[in-house]
Amino acid sequence: MSSQDLHQRISTTTGLLADGDYTITDRNEKLFNEDLAPVPASKRTWGALEIFNVWTNDVQSLAGYTLAASLFITAGISGWLVFLAIILASVLVMFLVNLSGKPSVRYGIPYAVIARTNMGVLGARFPALLRGIVGMFWFGAQTYFASTAVALAINVFVPHHSAETFLSLTWVGWLSIIIVSFFQLLIFMRGIGWISRFLNFAGPAVYVVMILLLIFLWTEAGDELLTGVGTMFQSAELSGWAAISAFFGVMGTMVAYFAAVVVNYGDFSRFTRSLSHMRRGNFYGLPVSLTLFTFLALFITAGSYIALQHGGGQPLTNPADIVGLVGNPYLTLVAAVTFFIATVGINLVANFVPPAYDLANLWPSKISFRIGGLITATVGFVIAVLWVAVIAPMGFDKFVDTLGAVLAPLYGLLVCDYYILRKGRLYVADMFTMSDKGVYHFNNGWNYRALAAVGLAAVFSMATVWVPVVGETLGGFGWIIGAFLGGFFHWIAMRGRIQIDPHSSRA
Repeated sequence: MSSQDLHQRISTTTGLLADGDYTITDRNEKLFNEDLAPVPASKRTWGALEIFNVWTNDVQSLAGYTLAASLFITAGISGWLVFLAIILASVLVMFLVNLSGKPSVRYGIPYAVIARTNMGVLGARFPALLRGIVGMFWFGAQTYFASTAVALAINVFVPHHSAETFLSLTWVGWLSIIIVSFFQLLIFMRGIGWISRFLNFAGPAVYVVMILLLIFLWTEAGDELLTGVGTMFQSAELSGWAAISAFFGVMGTMVAYFAAVVVNYGDFSRFTRSLSHMRRGNFYGLPVSLTLFTFLALFITAGSYIALQHGGGQPLTNPADIVGLVGNPYLTLVAAVTFFIATVGINLVANFVPPAYDLANLWPSKISFRIGGLITATVGFVIAVLWVAVIAPMGFDKFVDTLGAVLAPLYGLLVCDYYILRKGRLYVADMFTMSDKGVYHFNNGWNYRALAAVGLAAVFSMATVWVPVVGETLGGFGWIIGAFLGGFFHWIAMRGRIQIDPHSSRA
């Protein structure tokens, strides 16, 4: 074999060239645009710090705090046990994203393109659409939570205003959502570089305000706070297996909270310089960062109830509401700006960028990354204004578990296909061609076996959320069940049907 033939074989089978970049030959306009193409080595500039900031912004949002506080209040077990369950969940998520991020680090492609290797070059539109819809729901939810921080600041200057509402929102609520939506769109339109720089600023800022708030609450609550965090949330009726089930249910719900990023993590890891940078960023951004954030959330939730509410009503789950009770206008303004920045950060990372890629994958020749972002912003705005009146009544933890159960099978399928069936070997050129000789052509571009595996697994994972008989024992386990069954059903459907080196006979 000549050196020219060898070079052609390398380009065809893996797309890897000598300079570390990838070549795409015979690409089809239905499958390719510059946003979906492999990121060249020269543009993979993210290190551990950028990955760390992805996670700190994912963790440090108002929605993240609200979920953690809700779990402290509703789990029925000691606050310390809920704290431990959340930390263990962060370790599990770190393990999961190390797996899902590796293919994109190696090949420089987003999840929407990786999905073609298991769903087919056209079949990948289904998981991309599914992930895009879930992302837009999350984008709308986080937009609403960010708007509560803006409303907090407006109320400092306009403390008395009309209480009349439309769709359960006052004029302050409407104005706050519009301000947040415009600001997010402005940052997005400046490009991925601006998003990265914004995250570098937003990541550490929220901790300063949370620590100041905790100092104030601890001073007011005194010694009662230390004993309260362990007992005030605990139910005397919950013991034995019920308590154990509640502990693992908290873990499952926290994993489900990260479900969207876990599946689409390749959209960010593709920009990292190496696997080691990605793994270090994941470690410091998940177990380390989430431990500190959850500790603060636990003590602030308990401290606000003891110091500010004096045992009246239910503990508050939104830190913006807690700050509002403090009555200090300067702290209120600083906290409002900080919580706003933190929540916008997670929205850009987890719920804006991935749907933009996913929508671009549906029609690459017509929908660019930017147009996909505009569509996401529009749908997200609608969801944000409907949040209070329509979505919130179902309960935040149920909302989280539902979206997690929808996406879970996609993760299981990705990991099973890449690591078990394909042994970590992909063929980049074949991801962008409609040729029936392409590895990922399957049946006219669709892998119906994989679609069936995802659908069947989703039935089981959704049942843990919406079927009361199943939910009584498996509530909170929807993501874990869906991911395992998605991979297992895909393995049954595809074993023996995938060649590790199908191009070997074409060299």
